[in-house]
Amino acid sequence: MNHDQLRQAPSELAGLRERIRSAQARGTPLRLQGGGTKDFYGAALTGEVLDTRCYRGVVSYEPTELVITARCGTPLAELRSVLAEKGQMLPFEPPAFGPDATIGGTIAAGLAGPRRMAAGAARDFVLGVALLDGRGEWLEFGGRVMKNVAGYDVSRLACGALGTLGLIAEVSLKVMPVPAAETSVLIAATEAEALALTSGWAGRPLPVSATSWSEGELRVRLSGAVAAVAEAASAFAADHGAATIAAADALRHWEQVREHQTGFFAGEAVLWRIALPDTAAPLGLPGTTLIEWNGAQRWLRTPAPESEIRAAARAAGGHATAFRGGKRGAGVFEQLPAPLAAIHRRLKARFDPAGILNPGRMFPDL
Repeated sequence: MNHDQLRQAPSELAGLRERIRSAQARGTPLRLQGGGTKDFYGAALTGEVLDTRCYRGVVSYEPTELVITARCGTPLAELRSVLAEKGQMLPFEPPAFGPDATIGGTIAAGLAGPRRMAAGAARDFVLGVALLDGRGEWLEFGGRVMKNVAGYDVSRLACGALGTLGLIAEVSLKVMPVPAAETSVLIAATEAEALALTSGWAGRPLPVSATSWSEGELRVRLSGAVAAVAEAASAFAADHGAATIAAADALRHWEQVREHQTGFFAGEAVLWRIALPDTAAPLGLPGTTLIEWNGAQRWLRTPAPESEIRAAARAAGGHATAFRGGKRGAGVFEQLPAPLAAIHRRLKARFDPAGILNPGRMFPDL
């Protein structure tokens, strides 16, 4: 968007741009914020708050093309409602963590819900973004305009960058139809038994769209064509003694897992998120565990020290994140290897040379 186009843009967008330009000139950090529902995620929260909710609304929606474009301040609930009217959804099932969540913050956090194991991550559905970078410049990537830097898919890089590369002003997303049928079943299983079952299902043509295990109970959601879901549910009952969960109870369970509203997530103790290969065995750490994504995402409440948790995750081929609670210092995310950290610093310097956008939110030097 050139200077003339920006003059014609909504006043809310011009206001955001001027705030960024002023902050850059003064060297003043800005804390990008939509509804604030994910303020707990990441490390430092510093700088003047730049509230993005003023720039909201669906820019375009083509149900037949399965594409929607929305401004950053658009409430996630509003976007879901618009899609639901046409029988469509965001396939990565993002958590809101509160009624005020916005689509800009959702993409900046890059989090996905229970359906991620079957549908893909948030970044897999980002077709394009428009950023206001650390100079207040409007940059478009992906979608209708391709302007990537040094070969990077910037629209996906911005997803999960927690606003450190720029304010996601607009985002274009691929959407999908709501499944024709869904059924959830319950199977009694130990942690090891549940992991063995789910890793075995991963290589079979089963319509599994979500799994969750805790306290000896494995819940499995089946989604897809009516016949395929019915056949799979019957097979699970015959092979594993699975019991069908009432539809209302199942809907409530998956929503509560997505939004961290089950009893497991209550309390102030540090909540660890462990990302692992789905074939990894139980970590053997003390405490309680909730497992999703066929074993690839494991939530942990444990008295074990941070060093032991991270070492166990690395030994199993994964990494650990202090997702919620505890001290929000430099140790939230796994520290990057030197070559990868250097790439992150170069990207930060390119998009935010003054380092004013969410400084320290991911790593101390970004």
